[in-house]
Amino acid sequence: MVRRRAGRAVQSESGDQPMKSFGDMVKQAQKIQRQMAETQQRLADERFESSAGGGMVTAIVDGKQMLKEIKIRKEALEQDDVTLIEDLVLTAIGEAQRASAAHMDETLGKLTGGFQLPF
Repeated sequence: MVRRRAGRAVQSESGDQPMKSFGDMVKQAQKIQRQMAETQQRLADERFESSAGGGMVTAIVDGKQMLKEIKIRKEALEQDDVTLIEDLVLTAIGEAQRASAAHMDETLGKLTGGFQLPF
């Protein structure tokens, strides 16, 4: 049970840390919001690269899993196998996106203390 008194934070009966005032909670939320925006910008600037088919296809995505670049070596096109090239492209993109997503989860998890956010 928690008791409040006007004008100051009150400790809960269980002896936990004092409750923060509403103003302190708003300041903390604003700080987290700023940190989140900065972190998302850093993630957008990061790059993750993955190759498939022995380097015949390379995909580069940013820290928010957006495809930024795809490279297909001439040797891949000489294979004359469209299905193979499509599979290599999908594999390279998928692996780069998975690496990016794992990094984003880890980075945002540190910021939010493990609380899952809807993005």
